[in-house]
Amino acid sequence: MNNNYRRLTAAIFLTGLAMALPAAAQQGKGEPVLASEYSEKGADTCLMCHSADDIFKTKHVQRADPRTPFAGAQCEACHGPGGEHAKGMAEGKPAPIVNFGAKSKHSAAVQNKACLSCHERDSRIAWKGSEHEVGEVACASCHKIHATRNPVFTKDQAEVCYACHIRQRTDFNKPYAHPVRYGTIRCSDCHSPHGAGTGGKMLAKQSLNQTCYSCHAEKRGPVLWEHAPVSEDCSLCHAPHGSVHMALLKKPAPLLCQQCHSPAGHPSVAYTAQGLPSGTPSGFLLAGSCANCHTQVHGSNHPSGARLMR
Repeated sequence: MNNNYRRLTAAIFLTGLAMALPAAAQQGKGEPVLASEYSEKGADTCLMCHSADDIFKTKHVQRADPRTPFAGAQCEACHGPGGEHAKGMAEGKPAPIVNFGAKSKHSAAVQNKACLSCHERDSRIAWKGSEHEVGEVACASCHKIHATRNPVFTKDQAEVCYACHIRQRTDFNKPYAHPVRYGTIRCSDCHSPHGAGTGGKMLAKQSLNQTCYSCHAEKRGPVLWEHAPVSEDCSLCHAPHGSVHMALLKKPAPLLCQQCHSPAGHPSVAYTAQGLPSGTPSGFLLAGSCANCHTQVHGSNHPSGARLMR
C-alpha cells in the first residue's frame, strides 16, 4: 500500500473522528489524542505483538473483497493510524489508537464511528437517536468482531442482551414465557437493537400489536365484536417476556378482568347460596374463570357474540 493512499485514508479517518468526538475531547480533555501516521507494513506490523488468528476467518478480513476493511488499510481501517503506536512500542510508550469494548478509553461515539462508516445502512439507518445510541452503547459491547462466532447471530443472542437487561432474564425463566431460553425465538425477532419503529422499546414493527401479530396473526382481526384492550395494546393483559400466570397474563382471572369490569351483580362475586359458607367462590370461577363463559376474549365474529361468549 503506497504512502499517498495511507495519507488520504488517514485524513478521511481523522476527519470522521473529529465529527464524532465531543467538544471536550477535541480540546484534548478526557480522551487520548490519536496518532496520525500509518504503519509501513500494515497488519504485518500489528501481528508482531497482537495475536489475532480468528479474525482471519471472519468476513471483515477478506482481501479479495474490496468492501472489507482488510482490502484497504487492514487493521488500521478500524483502529486508525498505528504508525506512531508501533514505533512507541519499542520505548514502552505506544501512542493511543482506537480500542473497542468495555476496557476502551474512548467514548461509544468514537468507537461506533469506525463501525458506522461502513454499516450505517439497511437496519442500522435508524441508529441515530435510538435508545441504545442515546444510552451510549458501543457496537463492540454486543458484537465480537475478532471472533469467528458472533453470539448475537446465534441462539445465544439472549445472553448478550441479558448483560444489561437483567429483569428480562428473570421474566424468561418464569413458568409461562416466550421460548427464548430454548432458542426457538430470539430477542431480535421482536426488537430491533439498532432502532426501528415508532412504537417505543426498540420494537421491530411500528407498534406493539403489530409486533405480536407477526406470530399471532389469528388475533389481528378485524372482528365483528372487538374486545377493546385487544385492539389497543396486547400488554394491557399480557406480560410479553414472561409471567407466573398462564398465557403470560399479568394477573389471574377474575382479578385481571375486574380491572375494567365491575363484579357487582355477576357470578364473579363470592357465592353465598344456602348451605355454603360465606366466601366460598363461585363455581363459575373454577378452571378458566371468566373464560369459562366468555371464551372469545380476543373478539368474536358470531352475530350473537356481543358478550364474547360465542
